[in-house]
Amino acid sequence: MKIHVNRETLMPALTKVGGVVERRQTLPILGNLLISAEDDSVQITGTDLEIEVHAKSGSTVEQSGEITLPARKLIEICRALPEGTGIALKVEENRASLVAGRSRFTLSTLPASDFPVMERNEGMQNVDVERQTLKHLFEKTAFAMAHQDVRYYLNGLLLELKSDRLVAVATDGHRLAKVEEMLPLGVEEGMQIVLPRKTVLELNRLLGGGDANERVQIEISEKMFRAVIGDVLVTSKLVDGRYPDYERVVPPAPERIAYVDRDTLKQALFRTSILSNEKYRGVRFSLDQGELRLQTQNPEKEEAEEELEITYSQEPMVIGFNVGYLIDILNVLEEDEVEIGFKDSDGSVILRNKGKERETFVVMPMRL
Repeated sequence: MKIHVNRETLMPALTKVGGVVERRQTLPILGNLLISAEDDSVQITGTDLEIEVHAKSGSTVEQSGEITLPARKLIEICRALPEGTGIALKVEENRASLVAGRSRFTLSTLPASDFPVMERNEGMQNVDVERQTLKHLFEKTAFAMAHQDVRYYLNGLLLELKSDRLVAVATDGHRLAKVEEMLPLGVEEGMQIVLPRKTVLELNRLLGGGDANERVQIEISEKMFRAVIGDVLVTSKLVDGRYPDYERVVPPAPERIAYVDRDTLKQALFRTSILSNEKYRGVRFSLDQGELRLQTQNPEKEEAEEELEITYSQEPMVIGFNVGYLIDILNVLEEDEVEIGFKDSDGSVILRNKGKERETFVVMPMRL
């Protein structure tokens, strides 16, 4: 195999693919990228056996072929080269030589035949969604996914396809994020899939930039998810498990509602959290007529207190929360006015921007 490619052409493809390669692998081949050269392009593939990302780069191919090269080393070499550098890559007798200007590198290789490639499943459901719509769903919900929970299905994101909408839901058992987008998907029967955590994070990264109105082609089967984002193909296995009934977690219409400015509340939470218990990070909300008092304390008997003006005209109430959960939600809300719906001091609380009924964020209270 022998190819010539410009650094500025190759680097974007390597960056898109390299994110899926783990630093520690169970198999040496998983630390490599599959490089395939034919016609006037180079195809680059990376995988961790759960998710596979495939991208291409334009190049001059003198001799076609395929090989695998160490992912991290190849990416770091290309990143360290000066802008506009031409790269010549040649593979002979299981050794790869990379020449760029006056620099020369020799890399080890592994056979392309050993590289695990995910096969396309039959009977896949096809839909297409605007890039910005899919990005919006993931950005607003991904933060609520669990991390290394024994309930493995919580370590991912539920994507529900209905005939007229696309729903994304994530929860770790303490908080929940649900966002709906009204879309004519044309799905005859509702379908639910659970995307693994890493897949969601990679998709969110790859969806950034580009044309917001570009259509993303999605294919879904019982065990596989595929998405075409521009010139990138993402293939992922699905989490095998039934996601909990999220509708049961969302409380009914709240009996008490308070309105507060998002940035004012977020900054107050940041300040009071400095003296919160480092392990539990609890903050006490005390609501009264037109006023919200935030209080935190820690085992060293240090305390913080802050008062905010809010719109609230019902009975006084005291309730506790994990301050980190609240800040995460406030970070994804876009409008200034935040609606907080309470039932009582023991029930879940709903947060959303006023008038945004299709975006629901739920937080469980904590005892302080």
